[in-house]
Amino acid sequence: MSELLIQEREIVVPGQILAKGMEYLPSHGTYRKDEQIIASRVGVAIIDGKVIRSIPLAGKYLPKRNDIIIGKVIDILSMGWRVEFNSPYSGLIPIKDGTFEFIPRGADLSRYFDIGDYFVGRITNVSGQNLVDVSVKGQGLYKLRDGRTIKVNTNKVPRIIGKKGSMVSMIKRATGCKITVGQNGLVWLLGEPAMEFIAVQAIRKIEEESHIPGLTDRVKEFLEEKTGQPIPEHHSQNDDDEEEQPEGEQ
Repeated sequence: MSELLIQEREIVVPGQILAKGMEYLPSHGTYRKDEQIIASRVGVAIIDGKVIRSIPLAGKYLPKRNDIIIGKVIDILSMGWRVEFNSPYSGLIPIKDGTFEFIPRGADLSRYFDIGDYFVGRITNVSGQNLVDVSVKGQGLYKLRDGRTIKVNTNKVPRIIGKKGSMVSMIKRATGCKITVGQNGLVWLLGEPAMEFIAVQAIRKIEEESHIPGLTDRVKEFLEEKTGQPIPEHHSQNDDDEEEQPEGEQ
């Protein structure tokens, strides 16, 4: 007879038996041994019907094609701009993908992106040698000006964004800040300094408490307490289910 030995969003460790019996199926972060489902990494257990998986608590971002990221220019080359984006690998914005403007041969590329500039970009290619191409041409892609950038756990990005962007939208409505969440674990914020600080606090709260049920209500109460204002209702979507395909929000 099958038996589930854990609770939803329980923190599990490698070697821990999560379920017994053939009724349950292993997924990411778990494996089967005989009739047992066992955790293969430290993470938060997710139970989806009869499928059991774990979300890692920490880790560097591994680039994937079409991901929306926030990056930083670290060098200017003859063929474009070398960038970093919270990954073990650096990337390149080729000249053709840096701007819609025509850039003549030999032009001063620092006029478009200088060292230290941040941007919102899209990963266009990841080669077998982990060479990463990035584009800043397209809707919602641009150089970031002013504001502040913070780093978050890449595995918590889906919770920060929420279902269909609902969690980050709630923070925007409460604080009036512009916020962009990169899938690589970098978040850009721009607003009044006091409201920026509250928005960062809310994001950190999501990071720390994402595995505890009732997250949406707690974040809402936190924002209303800190801002002293009720948050206008947007929709009734419950964010306590994790968003599987996060996208950058503006």
